[in-house]
Amino acid sequence: MMRFRSLGSGSTGNATLVEASDGLTTSRLLIDCGLGIRQLEKQLAAAGLATTDLDAVFITHEHADHIGCVQRLAQRDGIPVWMSHGTRLGMGALPPDDCWIHEARNEEIIAIGALQVRPFTVPHDAREPLQLVCSDGAVALGILTDLGHATPHVVSQLQGCAALLLECNHDAELLACSSYPYFLQKRIAGPLGHLANSQSAELLAAIAHAGLRHVVAAHLSQQNNRPELARRALAEALNTTEEEILVAAPVGGTAWLQI
Repeated sequence: MMRFRSLGSGSTGNATLVEASDGLTTSRLLIDCGLGIRQLEKQLAAAGLATTDLDAVFITHEHADHIGCVQRLAQRDGIPVWMSHGTRLGMGALPPDDCWIHEARNEEIIAIGALQVRPFTVPHDAREPLQLVCSDGAVALGILTDLGHATPHVVSQLQGCAALLLECNHDAELLACSSYPYFLQKRIAGPLGHLANSQSAELLAAIAHAGLRHVVAAHLSQQNNRPELARRALAEALNTTEEEILVAAPVGGTAWLQI
């Protein structure tokens, strides 16, 4: 049995909680830790948990809205943290007692109790970004929150997922008409930036199947997107109603979703 919930998703901070149980063991993985420690504790409490209930953390890349309080959390509570070698370098100087860091590699399975985690490389403007698929052995959840475009490798990794947390960062027209300087617009819309709603919809259409139960739009720009635009794009890709598409809020994310 597996379930997940976003604790918050957007430029101010990202964190997703995944839980799996095999009847004997319950395992919990926090994917990204972009919230402040107090906000993280508050969101975990809303989920009925504390930081000490976490078995591990996975950091997808070194941008501030994804690493947040991870170093303090790991050292305070003794929680192991997985990340790529490039992400570790991108975080800068770390203290010598950084034995809490474990290296993650493309397509190498990480076993965390009842959870199996498969990282995969994505194109994004970070040192060595990874997104991931989590499974309890029966169903799979795809996490895809930061990338500039969907490569064939990305599409292949997400095949068969029963649930998907999918970046819908911006609407192309809103971004082009925004107050953002041109260089920033170019970076966001570029091949190493973030997915537009239309790109997310194309990816979703490529991996859609009858067993896909939950689709959550994530990492929406507060200035350059609207929840209704993201819902509409993804609903059209699945030929379903907009009510079937969930949107992770910047603060609070989503409720628990059972897969």
